[in-house]
Amino acid sequence: MEHLNSHKLSVKFVGGARPDGPLTPRAYTLTHSDTTGELFLTIGYETNIRQISGWYTRFMRDEVLAEWRNDEQLSLHVHCHVSGGLVFGSSSMRDSIFRSHLPMVLEAFRYGDQQLIDTYPQLAGAPVIIHFHAREKKLSKMEHWGRLNDYQLAEI
Repeated sequence: MEHLNSHKLSVKFVGGARPDGPLTPRAYTLTHSDTTGELFLTIGYETNIRQISGWYTRFMRDEVLAEWRNDEQLSLHVHCHVSGGLVFGSSSMRDSIFRSHLPMVLEAFRYGDQQLIDTYPQLAGAPVIIHFHAREKKLSKMEHWGRLNDYQLAEI
């Protein structure tokens, strides 16, 4: 499993979201550079459409989006586009790539929004739900991936 290098993570708060809140609405938009390995996390009230509107991101569709929901309990819902856009690679290959990188992605969400977790300690125990979006029914699914505190960096 690949772990997050926090020195390669850039975090930006937009649209009134602050490091300490509010908790909802709160959305995460995570993109990366294939060249440098840098990760770009934007935290706001909604998905940062501008961040995922570039031609390369639309072509690859390898961004990861997430949001806090409070249905019956607080939970972090993460969305991955296994097949979407003008994607590179088969859906099964992309599914495998997303799965291998998701622990690092979840570490990025947790590390990048640590002040919110300090403000609302119950978030550390919140369930993580991954939504895999795909045209193929067998790859389009929702899975429970433990709790947010399963993805804490040692350096926090």
